[in-house]
Amino acid sequence: MNSIVSMLRERGIQPTPQRMAVAEFIFGIKSHLSADQVLEQVRSKCPTISRATVYNTLNLLVEKKLLKAQVLKEGTVVFDSNVQQHHHFIDEETGEIYDIPWEALRVTGEKSLRNFRVRELQVILRGKRIKK
Repeated sequence: MNSIVSMLRERGIQPTPQRMAVAEFIFGIKSHLSADQVLEQVRSKCPTISRATVYNTLNLLVEKKLLKAQVLKEGTVVFDSNVQQHHHFIDEETGEIYDIPWEALRVTGEKSLRNFRVRELQVILRGKRIKK
C-alpha cells in the first residue's frame, strides 16, 4: 500500500481513498480489464465509488503513464498495468488477453515505411490458447 501511495505521489497524483482503491486493484492483478470491470471489482471494497471516479482515475493513471489504455477487443478499451513494451495474444474462445514478451517475436520492416513516423509498435495475435 505504501508503495502505491509513493508511486501516485511521485507522479503528482493525490492518493485519495477512491484513487487508492482503484490503484490497489488495477496494480494488484495481471489482467486487461475494461473500466466497467474495474468498477465492479472496486465496488466490492468501496461500495460508494462512482463510475465517474473510476473512469477519471483510470484516465489519470494513463495520462501519468502508469497504465496503458488500448483497444484490443473490438470496441472495448482495456487498461494494462504492464507499461513495458510487449505484445498481446487474445484467446478468441474465452476473450482472455495475455501478455507476450517483447523479445518473443521479431518484427521487421518498420524502417521501410518512409511516409510514416512510427510511435509505437506491437503485435496482436488472435487464436486459441492451448493449455497443457
